[in-house]
Amino acid sequence: MIDPSSSESESEEDQSSQHVGSVSGGGGGGGSGGVRTGSGSSYGSRRQIGPGASLGGASGPVSGSVSSLASPGGSIHGPVGTPRAGTATSQDGTLDASSYTTARSSLSPSMSTAQDAASYAQRPTSPSPSVASEKTEADLQDKQEREEEERKTRIQLYVFVSRCISYPFNAKQPLDMTKRSLKVTKQQLETICSRFQSFLKGETQIMADEAFRNAIQNYYDVFLTSDRVLQMVQSGACSQLDFREVFKENIKIRVLRFPEIDGLSKETVLTSWLAKFDCIMKGSGDEETKRPSRMQQQSLISEMILPKEQLYDMFQQILGIKKFEHQLLFNALLLDSADEQAAAIRRELDGRLQRVNDMEKNRKLMPKFLLKEMESLYIEELKSSINLLMANLESLPVSKGSTDSKYGLQKLKRCNHRRERSRCRGQGSLVKLESDSADSEPQLTKMDVGLTFQLAVVVVEVRGLKSLPPNKIVYCTMEVDRGKKLQTDHAEASKPMWDTQGDFTTMQPLPLVKVRLYTENSAMLALEDKELGKVHLRPTPFSCKHPEWYRMSVPKNCPDQDLLIKVGCRMDKPFNMKHCGYLYAMGKSVWKKWKKRYHVLVQVSQYTFAMCSYKERRSEPSEMMQLDGYTVDYIEPASANLMVGMDLDDGRFYFNAVREGDSIVFATDDENECQTWVMVMYRATGQSHKPTPPVSADKNSTISKIQGDADRAKKHGMEDYISADPCKFDHHVLFKFLQNLILDYRLNDPYCSLGWFSPGQLFVLDEYCARYGVRGCFRHLCYLNDLLDRIDRGLMIDPTLIHFSFAFCASHVYGSRTDRVGSITHEEKEKFQEVKERLRQILEEQITNFRYSFPFGRPEGALKATLSLLERVMMKDGVSSVPPEEVKALIKSCLEKAALVNYTKLSAEAKIEDDFSGEVCASPSKKLEDLIHLAEMCVDLLQQNGEHYSKAFAWFSDLMVEHAEIFWSLFADDMDKVLAEQPRDTWDSFPLFKILNDYLREDDNLKNGRFHQHLRDTFSPMVVRYVDLMETSIAQSVLKGFEKERWEIKGNGCATSGELFWKLDALQSFIRDLHWPDQEFRQHLEQRLTLMACDMIETCMQRTDAAFQQWLKKGVTFISTDYIIPSEMCAMVNVILDAKNQSFELCTIDGVDVHQYHGNIDDLIEKMLASMTQGMINKLVTVLETTLSKLSRYDEGSFIGSILSLTKVSGSGKEMGQAYVSFTRNCMDQIRGKVLDELWILTFFEQWYTAQIQMLCTWLSERLDHSLHLYQCTCLAHIVKKIYSDFELQGVIEEKLNSTTYQTIFKRMQTEEATCALTSVQNEEGLSENGNDDEVERPKPKVTVVETVNSEDANLISNVTSNVVEKVGSMFGKGIGGLSTKFGGPSWF
Repeated sequence: MIDPSSSESESEEDQSSQHVGSVSGGGGGGGSGGVRTGSGSSYGSRRQIGPGASLGGASGPVSGSVSSLASPGGSIHGPVGTPRAGTATSQDGTLDASSYTTARSSLSPSMSTAQDAASYAQRPTSPSPSVASEKTEADLQDKQEREEEERKTRIQLYVFVSRCISYPFNAKQPLDMTKRSLKVTKQQLETICSRFQSFLKGETQIMADEAFRNAIQNYYDVFLTSDRVLQMVQSGACSQLDFREVFKENIKIRVLRFPEIDGLSKETVLTSWLAKFDCIMKGSGDEETKRPSRMQQQSLISEMILPKEQLYDMFQQILGIKKFEHQLLFNALLLDSADEQAAAIRRELDGRLQRVNDMEKNRKLMPKFLLKEMESLYIEELKSSINLLMANLESLPVSKGSTDSKYGLQKLKRCNHRRERSRCRGQGSLVKLESDSADSEPQLTKMDVGLTFQLAVVVVEVRGLKSLPPNKIVYCTMEVDRGKKLQTDHAEASKPMWDTQGDFTTMQPLPLVKVRLYTENSAMLALEDKELGKVHLRPTPFSCKHPEWYRMSVPKNCPDQDLLIKVGCRMDKPFNMKHCGYLYAMGKSVWKKWKKRYHVLVQVSQYTFAMCSYKERRSEPSEMMQLDGYTVDYIEPASANLMVGMDLDDGRFYFNAVREGDSIVFATDDENECQTWVMVMYRATGQSHKPTPPVSADKNSTISKIQGDADRAKKHGMEDYISADPCKFDHHVLFKFLQNLILDYRLNDPYCSLGWFSPGQLFVLDEYCARYGVRGCFRHLCYLNDLLDRIDRGLMIDPTLIHFSFAFCASHVYGSRTDRVGSITHEEKEKFQEVKERLRQILEEQITNFRYSFPFGRPEGALKATLSLLERVMMKDGVSSVPPEEVKALIKSCLEKAALVNYTKLSAEAKIEDDFSGEVCASPSKKLEDLIHLAEMCVDLLQQNGEHYSKAFAWFSDLMVEHAEIFWSLFADDMDKVLAEQPRDTWDSFPLFKILNDYLREDDNLKNGRFHQHLRDTFSPMVVRYVDLMETSIAQSVLKGFEKERWEIKGNGCATSGELFWKLDALQSFIRDLHWPDQEFRQHLEQRLTLMACDMIETCMQRTDAAFQQWLKKGVTFISTDYIIPSEMCAMVNVILDAKNQSFELCTIDGVDVHQYHGNIDDLIEKMLASMTQGMINKLVTVLETTLSKLSRYDEGSFIGSILSLTKVSGSGKEMGQAYVSFTRNCMDQIRGKVLDELWILTFFEQWYTAQIQMLCTWLSERLDHSLHLYQCTCLAHIVKKIYSDFELQGVIEEKLNSTTYQTIFKRMQTEEATCALTSVQNEEGLSENGNDDEVERPKPKVTVVETVNSEDANLISNVTSNVVEKVGSMFGKGIGGLSTKFGGPSWF
């Protein structure tokens, strides 16, 4: 028999022989645990073994499942874990050395494995090879002995474990455990960091905006590169799910701060960012991936429901068993035989009952209990647990096959009568099952041993049909026990072949199968077909299953007398029939005559077997005997003859079944058959004595093969382990060793287990505890001790798991079970108190180091579970709740220590202590720089506390506030030291205030707290002094700046004004950005700064106005058309205009003129601007006034004008007009190019234009009684026309241009131009009469100065000049016509 799990090559077996589990790994995972509801046990519908099965039950001698600890029952596998910040020395996991002494004294010489386990637990671990090489020879020998003892313990444990796996009847693998995520290793962490670096460098194809890149950069800097993440990875509690959840929480806060965007929801942004994050985590796929080894593949499937073969493989790795060792044990233990395993269980239970009886007689064998009365209670618990095991075994259906790889137990199928096991009754005072009878011992009836057989009959072919025509139809019929007949298909006589199967059901162990051959009867009056032949078969379950040829019985009148038929008959063996065959038997009460009968061994239930004899074609046994209480063994023929008192001629090989007062002798003709019968009856009787077959020369028998397996096992030293009696071992010691190895293996697998066992491991542990009677409290105390050891090593363990085990132990030790009080030993109570105190210290240390025990709040919910566990540990009796004040006081103490721990680590990282106590004295600036860096780290730390730990401390929020205040008080000490060393007039410390105040003012709990108040008191004098010095500095810079000012345009004004406004704005922005928390002081600073700004602006304007007045006075004595507005004056205008703009920001508070400073300064600015505007206009109008004064020389009646007219040296007057127009254009360009305020420029141009028109109108009004000289008319016409068009181009509106004054000028110039035209024509006529046409200088026609005139004015001028047009000719007509067109058009251009 070959185990399917051992099909690997021998080389692979050798490689896998390495001991697994000696080095613990880590496990962790995210996700929340689920509560399994329904059955109150981990076994589904199976009744839980022992009173200690759940928290709600009494503590019996067997263990409760870890998956069923939650009251009222169910499996809760939490998701999270708790590492410890530091490491401590691992304590010894044993309960007490006395348990090992008891184990040694109770074991037989061959049972040395329990002693191996005890010595293994008591002795120190083996030294490393380098140290061992220096040891003495005695030390080396001692090391080898310990290793050999450990190997023996592992092999013996594997024997017990393999039996639990092969035939479980108490537990099953839980289906509702939380699925664990794969943990991230250190190498994978480096790979993930490199992937994020590649993304940040732009080496990936992932498209992302700046906001996402900033989020990834922050995630990389704060999380991925944190030493706490590395510690979490090393503790084995970090999965990729943790990475994703931390990023998700981070971006939630970021995205919530984003402004709302139409058409783009924030949920969409979150989903998109998470998808990109997953792409980064996944990588490009180009990384080289190593193929996992066989051991790694086995570990990867540990989370699934495992079949038996994979469970064998797992525990081979856990216990360090080699493949060939497993194969030897598998074959020798007959692990693939369900009957053998059930028989072994029955023998174990009988042995345990015997030990209970011995313990009841000798109370010294019991452990020491808290109360004397508990000894009887302990005996009752043991008996109850054994009876429950028997019930569970009895409830297993007999039809359970060895090929079933599932461990789900079918529902209890009990017979319709109640029975009692006589075998068990003879073992002492056995407490019966509830369903057993109390007075009588009911016997089996023939109805109880009913068997059902399935027969399949196949007719294949018939030979010898020679007399029938080839086309004649033939067919066969089949019949079993005179039941219904089945018929094959029709076939021709030339090819009588079929492939038809007939299925029958019968209850007869020796049925009669009849097969008949028929042919159609062609006679008209025939009612039945003709029978050609028949054959009778008597199949058994062990007869040949393949078709065979049989000779048919043929009627005498049939011509074909030699007919052969090929028939296959398969009779399936029922599951409740263990063996059958012909035996010679003789007994006292049954089978009183020695003869050969057909016997069947029937299993009625797991504890009841019957030996029945049957006759042919009978469904009920003719005789039967119940095997309860019998012992079977081989006997010699002589002994058989002696037992029956006669010579037995028939039969060669003998065996007997003996019970007190009865004996039965059996015999067979075949040795192999004899050995088979003895083996199956040995399993059925449940006897402790194993029959040994006599030496046989037949090496092909089944018994010989079994004996060969035993011999091979003996050759390799396995005999003691195989034949070891489990009842003689201290399974508590073995279980502790086993559970420790399984935990190491579990923490070393690729999953974030956090200490939770896998379904297969939990199943084996539950089955082991139930089958071998491991007390529940002992199991969980060992489990707690092992878990605490792993925490001391720096691994992360789920506090929920610890909580469950601790609650189970507490309810047991304190006697707070809801059903009944269980027995409690001194050892359990002492060990519980030890574990409780140790657990309390660990929990306090974890809460103190909560940032390092639970980095970034991972695993999720672990810190909250730790706080809940601490409260449970503080309970004195396991029932009464702890006063909230005590819990609060303890957590307060932990958080006070946590503040010191956190700040100490941060200050060490920022090297602030080195600045004070280092060998090299650091400069004050260096200390301040380090202090600012430390402040940023402190703010980040407290923000992370609020983000990741506030939910866990929700019930202790006031303690977290106090924790933060203590934390800041430690920072305040260093801050005061550093600030005290800073120079008096340095302002480099204000960034420190800004960092701290910006954080504190946003925290409602710390705002205006102790540290916040201390911060204000520290920096308020510095702020006041800073403002004083800045005010003095700005005032001095203004005075010195204007003294040296060259009035060059810079920015929006001059150099001095720009610097002034920048300083004022910078000062106010600086004070505003401080966000001073004290409102009264903040308002005082705002008022002072606005007043300062108002005074400084006023000083600036006064200085500027004084300089402007000086520039106006320059060049007053001589003004010509060559004059251009100086750029310095334009710069001064810009200064005033900029002051007007800046005053609103600098002289108001948030746009509100609270103190009326802005109103006053604005009035002053308006007055000053008006004065400067008027001064510039007056300066420019003076040029026009000078031009007009020159034109006055041509006034009518003037002596100078007459001379100038006669001499004709002044030109036509157009040159003077062009000079003035050039002047206006240059000034407009200068103003337009230098002054920055468009509104002021437009207003200035409007006023300038109005002043010019007004002066022209006044000048013309003074000459109403005189006509203008041609020179004057030409000059004024050019000036009026050009200034109209130029100012129109500069943006002056139509209403301002075409004013009433302008229209008056227009009419006057219209008349004067007409007059000039008539005068010119008359002069030409006079000259023409004298014949001097060539000598006469003809004046050129003049164009009108009017832009638009109405039709009446145009007609008037046309009538006035009509006569002149007729005389002058086409030239003057053209000129006048052009003039008329101008008059009628909208513009001169």
